[in-house]
Amino acid sequence: MDNDPLKHWILKSNRMDRRPQLPPVSTTEPLTVRTVLQLYFNTFLGANFAESWVYPLDVAKTRMQVEGEEAKKTGAKVPNALATLKSIVKNEGPKTLYAGFSAMVARNLIFNSMRVVLYDVFRRKFIKVDENNKETLSVSSALSCGFVAGCIAQAMANPFDIVKVRMQTEGRRRLMGHRPRVTNMFDGFTGIYREGGLIRMWKGITPSCLRACLMTAGDVGSYDLSKRFFKKLLDLDDGLRLRFLSSMCAGLTASVLSNPADVIKSRVMNQQTDASGKNLTYRNSMHCLVKTVSEEGPLALYKGLLPCWFRLGPFSVLFWLSVEFLRDLEGQAGF
Repeated sequence: MDNDPLKHWILKSNRMDRRPQLPPVSTTEPLTVRTVLQLYFNTFLGANFAESWVYPLDVAKTRMQVEGEEAKKTGAKVPNALATLKSIVKNEGPKTLYAGFSAMVARNLIFNSMRVVLYDVFRRKFIKVDENNKETLSVSSALSCGFVAGCIAQAMANPFDIVKVRMQTEGRRRLMGHRPRVTNMFDGFTGIYREGGLIRMWKGITPSCLRACLMTAGDVGSYDLSKRFFKKLLDLDDGLRLRFLSSMCAGLTASVLSNPADVIKSRVMNQQTDASGKNLTYRNSMHCLVKTVSEEGPLALYKGLLPCWFRLGPFSVLFWLSVEFLRDLEGQAGF
């Protein structure tokens, strides 16, 4: 008799996940306007639900990445994530933990929704059906689809990212005696426009898109691949346990891949400019990368990794479980 507890837990989980469902929609079937819109708004709702729980960690991550610049000048030590959160609450009030949340919600409507929909559209070109009528998708195809989808989505959402970063760091700037730069999302857009016109809205687009490419490949692509892998390995149905395990893997992969580009993006977007709109700290993204590594070492590219993982891990779980739940309600197959 097999007394392996892990095997018994998996078999029990599999039985619990076997519940009556409507006939699933295969990813090899043609897309319709309805299914595209459903996926688009499901991801928007799921992203905002997940973000509402983990957003303070995004604020802490951005603060840690930006404050590394100040620390290298003064010789001070950059506080850890917990100390950063405590400092924000103590010196600026708990409300600051959600600074820039309005810009994040607006960004989710473009970035998160668009990247998942585009990935779904792109991956259909690479899904193959074997002789057993099983769908297969190669690792390179999934990651490539995520890479391209993330780049396109971020290129459209970049202005919202700049405003979000500025709103997240505004409290710190005021404590240091700098003049107020942004009070709300719309004020942020007008301020950026005054600095250099519409083209200023795409400041830091290179590291921003690179981060989005890596994060989408690591999050969306990894989630898709993990579900296929664990479903076959553990013989699980497309239920809660399979989705939870896959989303945990996706969050970790996305954090490790995207953090270096995230550091560069935050610093480029947050830097000061003169009256003519000229950057005062970094000429461009490559200059920021070289300067950061040469002055602070390669590990500086992973500043804020812990809050990034603590944010993206739970975010991925809440996001994907929400999206999958909404798809179940609509009678669609799992993503």
